[in-house]
Amino acid sequence: MRSTIAIPVTVHPTPDALGRAVAQRILGGIERAAEENRPYLLGCPAGRSAAPVYAALGALAGMTRFDLSRLVLVLMDEYLVEGPAKELGHPVLCDPRAHYSCRRFAEQEIRAVVNAKLPAPRQLPAAGVWCADPARPDAYDRRIRDAGGVDLFLLASGASDGHVAFNPPGSPAEGGTGIVALAEETRRDNMATFPGFAAIAEVPRRGVSVGLGTIAGLSRAGLMILHGAHKRQAVRRLLESRDFEPDWPATILHRCRHPEIHLDAAAAREAS
Repeated sequence: MRSTIAIPVTVHPTPDALGRAVAQRILGGIERAAEENRPYLLGCPAGRSAAPVYAALGALAGMTRFDLSRLVLVLMDEYLVEGPAKELGHPVLCDPRAHYSCRRFAEQEIRAVVNAKLPAPRQLPAAGVWCADPARPDAYDRRIRDAGGVDLFLLASGASDGHVAFNPPGSPAEGGTGIVALAEETRRDNMATFPGFAAIAEVPRRGVSVGLGTIAGLSRAGLMILHGAHKRQAVRRLLESRDFEPDWPATILHRCRHPEIHLDAAAAREAS
């Protein structure tokens, strides 16, 4: 699927306002999925970009005692480390307690946040957090497909190279979930995302990640979130593009069904 039409853009005054608007959209989608007696799959990045959405989702769900028990978080990626000596050369998921673990982020910065004010029966359960297995990464795409696809993929763009999840420049538009060698720019960006890294040498060099084809082909909608002055270059690249550009992976948004871009005023300031 190709796009030559400009993607709709919404500019919000602040990251918090952006978060509330997107969270309301998600809650509406969860309600519609419940009416259809099915789970709601939300594609989730770890890190700073979607944090306002997760905060607002917790606040709004808590106010209304919203039922999140059938929400599923489809994690985009996770860092890999070398396995035990007997499995040398076969990377495994990092320790989920590591400060940089995306699963730790999902547990502490998403699940704990959205569940904070909900009674137990209405909480997002631990089993509702999905992550790819590096031993069988292709099974992740099958699991998503068998569940009916991701209802909404929240996306974030790397500020310096446009990476999405761990997909570096040059990634194919049709690529599925797999093991990825992290680009140096991605590793440097992630030092800011996870400030516990003291030096780039500490950032893992590989990860398991959804592919650009997973994002575009297995989602009902894609929503790119960009806020802060440091994302202005990423905003310009997206707004100047008219189709997928391999050197800026975030432009995969053009291949998504129902694509949208949501910005705060700081990110949009020089892009209009």
